[in-house]
Amino acid sequence: MTKAILYSYWRSSCSWRVRIGLHLKEIPYEMRTVDILKPDGEQHTSEFRKINPMSKVPALHIDNRTLIESMSILQYLEETRPQNPLMPKDLRERIRVREICEVIVSGIQPLQNIGLKEHVGDENWLNWTQLWINKGFTALEDIISTTGKEYCVGDNITLADCCLVPQVYNAKNYRVNMSLYPSISRINKNLENHPAFLATHPNNQPGSPKTN
Repeated sequence: MTKAILYSYWRSSCSWRVRIGLHLKEIPYEMRTVDILKPDGEQHTSEFRKINPMSKVPALHIDNRTLIESMSILQYLEETRPQNPLMPKDLRERIRVREICEVIVSGIQPLQNIGLKEHVGDENWLNWTQLWINKGFTALEDIISTTGKEYCVGDNITLADCCLVPQVYNAKNYRVNMSLYPSISRINKNLENHPAFLATHPNNQPGSPKTN
């Protein structure tokens, strides 16, 4: 089987979600770095737009097709690679996983995407990002306090955990007061040294200042 190709950037939380999923599913892949913060933006080249018309990372080439959008990619991996499942069997738990993912993927991450900075302005950027992260984390804390045990939903790692840890990383970078969110912080601590989360951490990726 041809090795999958992941187009990724070390600081991209969306890319990190997919890296975690690939590791948990034990799917070999080749990394191709797309530097989205260069002045000319490698994601805006005509070559990359052929890979992802949205000019974003991640994109994953697998099974002779190219997939875009992190949640669509993770759901494809879940549906085509049943080993090491990342969705619970119980319907109510699956609903909770989807809710947690949606809060992060739709309600938080797009509103702290670096692409918005030029519209929000440098002077307002920190307040803006903290506003939306705190709003989303307040909701997540309520959800996770009723569903979380070892992880976001129960005692098995799910897609919700793949989304949560990268978002906590972003929150810390934006100086969010994580003491306000004890359930989120507890689960993040349970996961931060897990081999799949550690291996895929931004600091361990090509392009990171930590690896240069």
